[in-house]
Order: sequence, then C-alpha cells, then structure tokens
Amino acid sequence: MVHRYAIYAVPDGPLGRFGAEWLGWDIATGSAVPQPGVPGIDMAAATEQPRRYGFHATIKPPFRLAENRTAQELQAACAAFCAKRAPVILPGLQLARMGRFLALVPSAPVPRLTSLAAEVVRDLDGFRAPLTEEELGRRRARHLTADQERNLLAWGYPFVMESFGFHLTLTGRLDRTGIDAIEAVLSGRLADHLRAPFSINHLSLVGEDPEGWFRELYRIPLTGPA
Repeated sequence: MVHRYAIYAVPDGPLGRFGAEWLGWDIATGSAVPQPGVPGIDMAAATEQPRRYGFHATIKPPFRLAENRTAQELQAACAAFCAKRAPVILPGLQLARMGRFLALVPSAPVPRLTSLAAEVVRDLDGFRAPLTEEELGRRRARHLTADQERNLLAWGYPFVMESFGFHLTLTGRLDRTGIDAIEAVLSGRLADHLRAPFSINHLSLVGEDPEGWFRELYRIPLTGPA
C-alpha cells in the first residue's frame, strides 16, 4: 500500500550506490543495506532523518493521491511528461552545508533544472490531494516567508518554484562538532564521485509505505528533444 507519492531524481551508478550505502537504505530496491563504518561517528544516528527517504533530490515533494485519480493515471502522466523533456546536465556537484545538515548541490546554477522542477510541480499537481489543517500546521512551523506561504497554499509545499533548491541529502541535523567531522569524511570519500558532470536523465515515481519508507516504483527516462 502506498501512503504518499513523490517525484525524485534518484542517482544511479557509483554515486547512487555510495548514497544508498551511506544512508543505509536503497530506494531503488526498497531494502536496507549495511552502512560503512566511520571511526568516532555514529552513522545510524547521523543519517537517521534522511534514511527512510533514500538518496535522492526531491523534484515534486510527497503528496497524497487525490481521491478522483488513480496510481495508473499518475504513472501514465509521469511517462507522458518525461517523454517531452530532455535530460539535464549539471556541471558537477559539490558538498555543502545547508543549515545544520550536509548535502550535495550543483556546483553552479542550472536554470533548466529549476524550470524542470517547476514544470513537474505544476503539470502533475492535479494528482495531489489538498493538504489537511494538520499538514498545513506542520509546514508552517518552519516560519515561512511570504513567497513560501504562497507556494504552500498553491502547490502543497513551501520550497518549490522560486524557493526550489536541488540537493541530495546526506545527513540529518548535526551539531557543530558532528558536522565538522562528517564533512571531513565525506569530502574524502566523495572526491572521485564529484569530478564529472552529473546527468539527470530520468525521473523516479516513488511511493511511501505506511511505515514511512520510500521506494522507487517506476524509473522514467527523459527522452524529449534537447
């Protein structure tokens, strides 16, 4: 049973394997994997928050399916969308601090990526059930700006459209000592993965089970004209 759906960019290849092992959850197979040992760091605790989501970048945030739509219709709409969009090439990725957590972000702005994410949010929004008052309250607990509040009401999530920021999360919220230590470890272990350009050549329709774990349901290639 799928509790919520989302559209993610899920890395494959060596970076995808690294991310799955680092977090301890392989979103592609929907299964736990052993985490690497890091002396002096409690890996399970450092990655507990992002683990159930898997290694990914959010394109359309998790949503409950609207009552008048079906999962089959959502899959077909995702396929039709991706058939009209070309892959997006990022010049590279870099490790960054985002407040108190660590993530990989583009090494330079990529307007086509921002446009793609906005189009996904807009074009597939008919499949999203309206937020409940409880869901609105949880989102508003983060002290939103005026633009983020408008996004929340229009699209069900604050950090979309002009507030979107592509990132592949690697840790939960850390204290200063923890973030310094894990940043040093990740900088070394990621060096070989971040040298080449990063291609987003597919999008993934993912589902969340009732226990809160996400897995990839369909991987849909971007095959539109460049």
